[in-house]
Amino acid sequence: MTDNQLYLQYLSGDGAAGDKLMLRYADALTAYLDGFLHNAYDAEDLMLDCFTVILVTRPAISEGHFRAYLFKMARNKANHLWKLRLRQPEFSLDEDLPMEGSSPEDTLWQSERSATLQRCLNRIAPQYREALWLFYYMDLSYEQAASVMGCSKKKIDNLLNNGRNRLRLELEKEGITHADI
Repeated sequence: MTDNQLYLQYLSGDGAAGDKLMLRYADALTAYLDGFLHNAYDAEDLMLDCFTVILVTRPAISEGHFRAYLFKMARNKANHLWKLRLRQPEFSLDEDLPMEGSSPEDTLWQSERSATLQRCLNRIAPQYREALWLFYYMDLSYEQAASVMGCSKKKIDNLLNNGRNRLRLELEKEGITHADI
């Protein structure tokens, strides 16, 4: 079922549909918030707060935009928390990207690649990291990523292009060429 179908079912009174939406996005949203806050407890609290707002207030969300709405709300809440703490928000990925692999060799290989990618991502500008994460890891469209980051689709295009170029340069410094990717 799509996010839109689940949300419409929730709006019509099916509480299990709201639970399914929360299960679908809870981990990814918490990881996204932790990228701003660098505090897993605060990230989890804000994730729950975001779902509480959506499931209690039942806002009108355009079809196909549930995920973007959720992540934009999360970003706004993280920014608000940072302002309360008198800090600037900065996105980073402190945790490893999720790994898939069944054999120990595959797991080790994926772990090494993930650690290298993490080091390289941490060396590029935070706005590039965030745009790359939203587009590739969260699979948001340009329009949805622009909505989350509060900028235009053209700016997302520029951030993604520059981010890919900078990431490629950092990967090359680690000895990973285009053929290895």
